[in-house]
Amino acid sequence: MYLDYYKLDEQPFGVTPNPRYLYLSSTHREAIASVWHGVMENRGFTAMIAHPGMGKTTLLFQLLQKAPSTLKTVFLFQTQCSPRDLLRNVLADLGVSSDGQDLARMQAQLNEVLLQESAAGRRVVVVVDEAQNLDEAALEVLRVLSNFETSDEKLMHVVLAGQPELAKKLASPNMVQLRQRVSIVVRLAPFKAGETREYIEHRLRISGYSAPRPLFSDRACDLIAVHSQGIPRNINNICFNAMALACALQKKVIGPEIVREVLADLDLDALTRQPYCPEGTVRPIDRPTLNPRRIAIGWLRGALIRTGLVVAASTLCLSILSAACNVGEPGGLVGVVNAPVVVTASNSPDLSENPKTPEVSSPDAKLKGGTQFSSSPLATGEGDSLLLVQIGPRETLYGICIRYFGRYDGKLLQEMKALNPGLGDPKRIRAGRTVRLPAQQVITVAEQRDSSATKLEGKTK
Repeated sequence: MYLDYYKLDEQPFGVTPNPRYLYLSSTHREAIASVWHGVMENRGFTAMIAHPGMGKTTLLFQLLQKAPSTLKTVFLFQTQCSPRDLLRNVLADLGVSSDGQDLARMQAQLNEVLLQESAAGRRVVVVVDEAQNLDEAALEVLRVLSNFETSDEKLMHVVLAGQPELAKKLASPNMVQLRQRVSIVVRLAPFKAGETREYIEHRLRISGYSAPRPLFSDRACDLIAVHSQGIPRNINNICFNAMALACALQKKVIGPEIVREVLADLDLDALTRQPYCPEGTVRPIDRPTLNPRRIAIGWLRGALIRTGLVVAASTLCLSILSAACNVGEPGGLVGVVNAPVVVTASNSPDLSENPKTPEVSSPDAKLKGGTQFSSSPLATGEGDSLLLVQIGPRETLYGICIRYFGRYDGKLLQEMKALNPGLGDPKRIRAGRTVRLPAQQVITVAEQRDSSATKLEGKTK
């Protein structure tokens, strides 16, 4: 035990609200003075509001200890109860049994007790700790009890001590009558850095520490002040664990390094973030040694693969673009699909089950605008052959004649109309329609090129 190591008479940082260890900071001194003033002046209700761990209960015990004989005190700490149980507990502390009685009967009995105490020259003070746990019905019972009075004075004073939730309940619209009866409200503020150091030294001195130098260094006290947020209960926990760790390490002075280790142990948030790993269930991972040569070869292989993919994709794109640019150009390559089909028909077509495939020839010409050809036989004169051309979008009969015959005149137009009854306007031919052309008059691309060259030479001469 570190009590013997540090030569202490008792535990300096206990968890019980011992009034002997009460340290009155500026706000604590003001709070206890205000509560005492309200009790002695018999103001009816006094409220003390503070966060958990600020020492409310210790102040209340100090108040009860200094109460004179003219005060009959009742201390209630079981506040999670019904209004009936609350009134029963008050009567029990006053020495009155109330088992099996209803609420109205208990109120009348309490009124009799208050009158008896007043006749004896005493007043009743009811101190309610953790009053934030009382529901509105129980608080309403306390308000009704405050109405017990004579023509000269009130017969009972109530001290409500609780956390900030108590202030929220008193400020609610349903509690306006009780709020008006609370004449004094006191608050407890956290310790400042200097008050934290004085608080630690005060408790050590009460417990019997008499060494010439402080047990906690200045830097250690500063760390405790910051991480405890000036709350006495947090200060007690940090100091208790720091003294136990320093005793184990045989340290006569507790420095900041010990306080930091204690703070890390008390950090519950860090424990919730740390994944659970049962001991002995996880094997260490054997990480292979990286070979720089293998890394370089792998990187180079990947770079070559990526470069080959880029070159292949670029070549494919260029091929597609080149093919698209060659469509419709004189002398361009003629695809199998786009090649015109010349069909030779006879007067007596073969109607057998297995007709012979008609003879097909592909003139040296290329269709523009997506013109398609059909190879269906057509019955005409003996030995005649026709060229079936499917009209593409925005094509005219003029363009087809120029492309396949190299000319456009009235005679050719008459032949076209004779082969294609119902042709209509030759300037507006519906796309997708099939047009019959006399195959023997179609000139090849080579003949068109020679004709164009002859005309050009004639103009030159």
